[in-house]
Amino acid sequence: MSTSTSSIARLSRLLALVPWLTVNDGVTVSEAASHFDVSPAQLEKDLWLLIVCGLPGYGPDQLVDIDFWDDGRIHVIDPQTLRKPLRIAPAEAMSLLVALRLLAQVPGSHDRAALVSATNRLQHAVGDVDASVLLDDVKVDEVLSNVTIALQQNRLLHLRYGGVAGDTVTERDVEPLRMEATDGRTYLEGFCRTAGAVRTFRIDRIVDIKVGDVITATNAQIDETTAPSVAFRAKIMLRPQVRWALDVHPMRVDKEYPDGSVTASVSAHDRAWLVRLIMSLRGYAELVEPADLRHLLSTQAAAALAAYDDPMPAGSPDGQDREVEACQI
Repeated sequence: MSTSTSSIARLSRLLALVPWLTVNDGVTVSEAASHFDVSPAQLEKDLWLLIVCGLPGYGPDQLVDIDFWDDGRIHVIDPQTLRKPLRIAPAEAMSLLVALRLLAQVPGSHDRAALVSATNRLQHAVGDVDASVLLDDVKVDEVLSNVTIALQQNRLLHLRYGGVAGDTVTERDVEPLRMEATDGRTYLEGFCRTAGAVRTFRIDRIVDIKVGDVITATNAQIDETTAPSVAFRAKIMLRPQVRWALDVHPMRVDKEYPDGSVTASVSAHDRAWLVRLIMSLRGYAELVEPADLRHLLSTQAAAALAAYDDPMPAGSPDGQDREVEACQI
C-alpha cells in the first residue's frame, strides 16, 4: 500500500474511530482492531495519535481524551467535536460533486471505478438537495474510453453532440486526431465529416458516442483548406458601448477611431456563432466582412425584429431605431 493510500485510510479510520468507541464504550483494543481490520499495534498507534489531537489552543481541556491503558478497555472521556460521525453541509457536498465530475473528465490513470463510486454515493447522500443545482449526469467515463479506443485503433466516431452555438443536439461522424485537456476541460479534436473540416468537441457535451469502422483514408483527406481549426476571419466595427467584447472574445484590434470605436478581427469556424455574437451586441456592432455573411446576418436580424409580439410602427421613433439597428447589424 502506498504512503498516500495508507494516510488516507488512516485519516478515514481516525475520524470514524472516536464516534464508534463512544457508542461501544469498554471494548478492548483487540476487539476494536478487529472491527477496523487493523492490527492491535496499529490501533494503539491510532489511539496515541488521537489523544494529542483537538481544537485550536490545544490545551489539556481542548484535546481528545481517551483512556485505554488502565484496565485494557477503551473509554472515551472527552470526544471534543467527534462524538458523532462527520457530516458535510449541502454546499460542501456540491463542491465535492463538482470537483469529482471535473476530475472524471480529465484523461489519465485515475481509478475511474472509485470516482464513479464516490460520486454516486455522494449524490445519493445529498439526494434531497435542490436538483436545479446538480450537474447533468454525463457518461464521461464511457466517452473517454471510446475516444481512446478510436485513437488507438484509428476508428471513426459517431457522436451526438450538444453544441453551444445552435442549442441543439447534432449527429456527427468524426475522425479523431487528438485529445487534450485545457483549463480543466477535456477536448476531442478531429475531422468532422459532417462539417467537412477540423472541429473541437468538449467531452462533457458529447451526449452519446459509438466507435465505428476502421478509417481507410485518414489524415490524407484533410487538406490545407480544411486542416486549420479557424475556418474564416471576420472584421467587426465595435462602438464604444461594447468595447468590453474585446476582453471576452478572441478579437484583435485593427484600428481605433477618435470616438472610441474600433475595427477588430475575429477568428471563427462557426457562422451561426458569429451571427449570434453580433446580434447580442444590440446594434452597437457592425459586420464589415465577409460580405456573404452580411446578407445572412441582415436576414436573421430582420426575422428577430419581426418576432416581437407588438412591433412598433415603422414611422415611430422606436420603429426607426429598430430599422437602423437592423441595418447596423
